[in-house]
Amino acid sequence: MTVTPVTFVERARQAVGSDVARSNRVGAERLAGLREAARQAYPAFDEMRDAARQIRLRTLAHLDDHLQRFADQVERNGGHVFFAADGTEAIGYIQRLIQDRRVRRVVKSKSMVTEEIALNHALEASGVEVVETDLGEFIIQLAGEHPSHIIAPAIHKTAADVGRLFADKLGVPYTDDADELNRIARAHLRRIFLEADLGISGVNFGVAETGSICVVTNEGNGRLVTTAPPIHVAVMGMERVVPTVGDLAQMLEVLARSGTGQGLSVYSNIVTGPRRVGDPDGPDELHVVILDNGRSRALAADTAEILACIRCGACLNVCPVYRAVGGHAYGSVYTGPIGAVVTPALMGLDPWADLPFASTLCGACRDVCPVRIDIPRMLLHLRRRAADEGHHPFRWVAPGLRAYRIAATGPRRWRTFLGLGALAARLFGRSGRIERLPFHASGWTRFRSLRAPAKKPFRRRWGERHGT
Repeated sequence: MTVTPVTFVERARQAVGSDVARSNRVGAERLAGLREAARQAYPAFDEMRDAARQIRLRTLAHLDDHLQRFADQVERNGGHVFFAADGTEAIGYIQRLIQDRRVRRVVKSKSMVTEEIALNHALEASGVEVVETDLGEFIIQLAGEHPSHIIAPAIHKTAADVGRLFADKLGVPYTDDADELNRIARAHLRRIFLEADLGISGVNFGVAETGSICVVTNEGNGRLVTTAPPIHVAVMGMERVVPTVGDLAQMLEVLARSGTGQGLSVYSNIVTGPRRVGDPDGPDELHVVILDNGRSRALAADTAEILACIRCGACLNVCPVYRAVGGHAYGSVYTGPIGAVVTPALMGLDPWADLPFASTLCGACRDVCPVRIDIPRMLLHLRRRAADEGHHPFRWVAPGLRAYRIAATGPRRWRTFLGLGALAARLFGRSGRIERLPFHASGWTRFRSLRAPAKKPFRRRWGERHGT
């Protein structure tokens, strides 16, 4: 992932109130509503979440065994497995394969892990044409942007935005009709599928029992990418394995409901090895690249639970911070609450120390997570680490908290502190409202007014009533 010197606070300040942020919020709220409707329509949903959590945690506890079993089964099925320690090794393996097979055109289905290692950029730099075929990813690629959402990469784009983009990049007449835009993309991509030399997909789940990979999409592009080209490369984060087919079925029960409100995604493609004799379609070669890229380090840390994530995006949709600023403010391909934990966990806290502070700690992310990951706990842990290591987005917070501790640990000091604070606040109040606060407190009144403190505080009123 590319690290920029711009902080989250600076990116967020630019994004708040923008058209992009508004489009992002509308899309996130819609997905959150669909998830809630799916929860209410499925009485066993919470039981399935409990089961899914146990599957993920048990798998992580014995991840090495499950990965070895998965790799052995893939090879028994006729596939090839490569364990990549980092993005450089993963890209190197794929580039060598492309060079050996004289590949010129690559088609891709949606994959966050390939975004994580900037695979497209590396392949294009070596002269290979790479075409994203998921509609959202296709739009983002044409626009030269990164995804702003885990499952809906172009959630921040309106139909008008896409219409102008297609007119500019594809040379078609402008339209903002969603059905027509889909037809334009489909017509453009259909020929490319048939001419591609290699297809690259992500992996939602790898099944250790059978050596199968499961790719979940709502578009037919995932099926075409994994079957039409003669070579299929599947890039899988090493934590994405499940022990059995039965475990896979339970994970699918909660994945679509949490992400899009569907009972099941339109396409749940299960690929087991390359094409065999008698098969009507499928690739001649299957290569599975299993990526570490910091996951082993995360597994050994206090943030290990984050590897249980199944990338449904539900936490993004309910997060008030994500809704307000959109995905690009995070500066990472992993956005929202999950990104605020997984990016520092995989890539190191420095220079991502500001992301754990991009949260209100309201707990909504934990409430909707299909595997009940305690994201707030991990955010607090990372905040403490960041503070201990001298990384803090607001330098004034540490001395402010020290002053608060001094005041709050003595009753007399605390009463004096409250009195002075109330007096200062009333100086900025007009007609019982505070319209503008100075310095670091200005953020509280940038978009709202606050009620001024009462002249007679609650403590005094309580004492007068009860004679204390």
